[in-house]
Amino acid sequence: LQCPYHGWRFDGGGRCRFIPSLKGDCAAKARNVPSFAAREQDGFVWVYATPDVAPTVEPYRFRLADAPGYTSVRQVVGAPGTLFSTVENALDVPHTAFLHRGLFRAESRGIEITAVVRRRSDRVEAEYVGEPRPPGLVGKLLSPSGGTVTHFDRFLLPSIAEVEYRIGDENHLLVASAMTPVSDFETRIYAVVSFRLRVPAALVKRALTPIALRIFAQDATILRAQTETVRRFGGEQFAWSEVDVLGRHIWRLLRAAERGAIPRDEDVGAEEERVTLVV
Repeated sequence: LQCPYHGWRFDGGGRCRFIPSLKGDCAAKARNVPSFAAREQDGFVWVYATPDVAPTVEPYRFRLADAPGYTSVRQVVGAPGTLFSTVENALDVPHTAFLHRGLFRAESRGIEITAVVRRRSDRVEAEYVGEPRPPGLVGKLLSPSGGTVTHFDRFLLPSIAEVEYRIGDENHLLVASAMTPVSDFETRIYAVVSFRLRVPAALVKRALTPIALRIFAQDATILRAQTETVRRFGGEQFAWSEVDVLGRHIWRLLRAAERGAIPRDEDVGAEEERVTLVV
């Protein structure tokens, strides 16, 4: 890399290798710049946030992005919210029946389902048991004839959200989102929606994008209002209820990661938490 101002040249490790008009060796620690490990994978560029350190693990992989039999749609959008608020919004079930009524869910039908929550050192997962096919346009698009639903929501450190649906034996949808904080109050979402459905893929792809963008527009509006409140009162302060199935766990994981205090799996334990929701 060469600086366009003074022409200094740097190698891939950030070491200064050439300074025009300088006679002799240009090597000096003070002239070096930080180097961040990078990897191109699944069509994205991943950058390791700690400078001058080689990561010991691989980046997150969008596991169905190129899977045989699946169609994938990629979308990059900006969310006017903190990292926590944006991740929690992507994985929060209760708000969908209220904020997205008619598009994704509908008013409560009085059906009880169970959320089985499993937490590990770097992730938390909720499996929803007994859930009927979601009403609204998205549910009809995913499975016009209905079927048994298998639904998982997952958060993986540092900032990955997964929403996965299986309806019947033939319909499978995975929305995987990598969140990147642009500032304290703005988050960029890199989403890959992968699906295998009974409905023709071309039809779904044409219909799915405008519906998904309309749902996101509703989320963006509410996130912007929430962010304005957070800024006005000087920070994020939340009260939880039992139906905030993943929110409180995501909060703890993010705070622990900020402190560099991520526990070991054996210290977290394997006990499951069960929460009843009415949908």
